[in-house]
Amino acid sequence: MLQFLIAAETQNPILPDPAELIYGSIAFILTFAVLAKFAFPALNKMFAERSGKIQGDLEKAEQVRTQAEEELAEYRRQLAAARGDANRIIEEARKTADQLRRDLAAKAGQEAQATVARAQEEIRAERDRVFQELRGQVGEIAVDLAGRVVGRSLDASAHAQLIDEYIDQVGTSGNGRG
Repeated sequence: MLQFLIAAETQNPILPDPAELIYGSIAFILTFAVLAKFAFPALNKMFAERSGKIQGDLEKAEQVRTQAEEELAEYRRQLAAARGDANRIIEEARKTADQLRRDLAAKAGQEAQATVARAQEEIRAERDRVFQELRGQVGEIAVDLAGRVVGRSLDASAHAQLIDEYIDQVGTSGNGRG
């Protein structure tokens, strides 16, 4: 151990042993040569593939983004066109509804006028029928009274003729209707 201490005292602790330097350098050169021959090309190839994949993914992402923007723009154009079509359809429906309402109102007015005209015609017909009936009754009463005043009964043909004449006279002299 004494020799070890003497050798330790004569050797500089900072500098390595020259034999270690030679063996370490040879080991480093051999390791570097093996790595340069086998590992570095594989690593470079792997890095190049990884870089290419990343670049391809970035380009693909850019294409997808561009395509998405184009589809969004197309969607917005279609949406605007659909809104325009919807507004046009709504406006046409509104116009059609207004026209239908006017047509229905006109038809209802025509039907009301036709109903009023029919009712007036029925009233006229009923009035004429009642007037004819009343005319016959008034005539019979008048002839009956005239027969009582004269004191004799009148025959049927004379009766009808007298009734018509009497009604005509009453009609023209009464209120001016005839």
